Formats: sequence, structure tokens, C-alpha cells
Amino acid sequence: MAEIVTLAEGIAGLVADGDLVALEGFTHLIPVAAGHELIRQGRRELTLARMTPDIVYDQLIGAGCASGLIFSWGGNPGVGSLHRLRDAVEHGWPQPLRLEEHSHAGMANRYAAGASGLPFAVLRGYTGTDLLRHTSTVATVTCPFTGEELTAVAALNPDVTIIHAQRADRRGAVQLWGITGVQKEALLAARRSLVTVEEIVPELTPRPGAIVLPAWAVTAVAEVPGGARPSYAQDYYERDNDAYRAWDAISRDRETFLDWLSRTVLEPVARS
Repeated sequence: MAEIVTLAEGIAGLVADGDLVALEGFTHLIPVAAGHELIRQGRRELTLARMTPDIVYDQLIGAGCASGLIFSWGGNPGVGSLHRLRDAVEHGWPQPLRLEEHSHAGMANRYAAGASGLPFAVLRGYTGTDLLRHTSTVATVTCPFTGEELTAVAALNPDVTIIHAQRADRRGAVQLWGITGVQKEALLAARRSLVTVEEIVPELTPRPGAIVLPAWAVTAVAEVPGGARPSYAQDYYERDNDAYRAWDAISRDRETFLDWLSRTVLEPVARS
């Protein structure tokens, strides 16, 4: 059975410096509050994995939490670049950032292989790209039945996967619905997992199309209402598009970013 914890307890107990951490969410149910707690607790030398790192990864990188990034696309959706990510890659501020790039299909297959207990996954992808030459977790493999040359991607097994969901029950079973991306695969591939939820309820009511993660598959659950903002949680709140637009100006300048980080992420908790 999953343990019910506070967000601060979950991060403190599950995430250590140097861990490979995946905070997954595909435009929806992005675990932003958990990312901010990683910043507040001063985690360092993390390798961050995510199919589509957006502004919360920009914040983690700018705060000095990350030394590496495994990803398939990075940007501020609908707006432009991640400027803290660019500053780390181009100028090494606040520290250099290692990059490991994949395709969306490659990342999804890596998580699926990890969740299945397999060493790698096979797909028809990466053909015509330079990723085979530059990425150690991509290789070619020959099909033993047809002789066809295919692409193999190494399984991805995070030390910790963190996701956000709509609700959990008191035993720690988790229910999420809407756009779910690779949350299920990333969680099942991980050694440890933390799920933040909008609410903990006495019993999960069945819903068409919902995914239920059983309590035995989850390490810890924390009730964090609004934990995905400024992304959205279907049937709870909408995406805050203004916040994504505002981030572009905030993140362009180091001092403006550090001021935002102090006022928005660090000081409110220090005063509480």
C-alpha cells in the first residue's frame, strides 16, 4: 500500500542529490508543485528526464538543481524557447547541462521497456538522424526473423518518477484521466514514485477512459490541490495561458529570474 505523505515529506524521503528524476505530464497534469519543492529543498546534480520539458524544467535548471537532461522536445508551449535551459547549455549558467536527445517515440518506448523489465525497446525510428552517432542509448539491431535493421533504445528506469493526478483513495490507489501521456509507463519503470493529487477520496469512482494505478505500484501519495498549475487538471481547473506567456519575459534575464524564484517559490513558504 502506498504511503500518504505531505509534499515536503515525499520529496525529502524519495529524492536524493544525483538521482535520475522524471516529472512526467504531457501538457496536462504537470507536477509543478513537486518541481518547486525540489527547488526549495535544494536538490542538486539531478538528471531530469521528460518527453517534453517545459517551464517547470526551465525553473529547475535555472535554480541549479539539474546537471543533465534526457528529453525529446523542450520549449515553452505556444510561446518559444526555454531561456534558462538555453543559458545553461550555451553559457554554463548556473552550471553546465548535459543533453541526451531522443524522439517522442524513442522516449515512450524507453519508459515502456523499463516498465516491462526489458533491457531495451525496438522501433522503426531515428533513421536519417544523427542521434545514433551522438547518443549512447540508441543503437541498431538486426531482426533475427527478417534480417531488417531496426533501432534499439535502452530502457529508461528513473530513480524516482513524480506525476500529478486527479485523485487517490486512502490506500494510495491513483486515478487519472484526460491526456495522460506516458505517466503510467514512467511510474512503473521507476524504482520509487511520488504522485501528487488534487484530492484524496474515500473511494475511487469508476470513470470511462480513466487509468488506475494500484496502491502496490505507487510508493507515496501527497494531496496537493492545484499541484499542476499553471498547467491544467481536467475537471478541476484550466490551463493558465497568461502564466506561460509571462514566463518568456521572466526567464530571459538572470536577475529577473532569480527575483521571481525568490518571491514566488522560496519566500512564500519561508513566511508560512
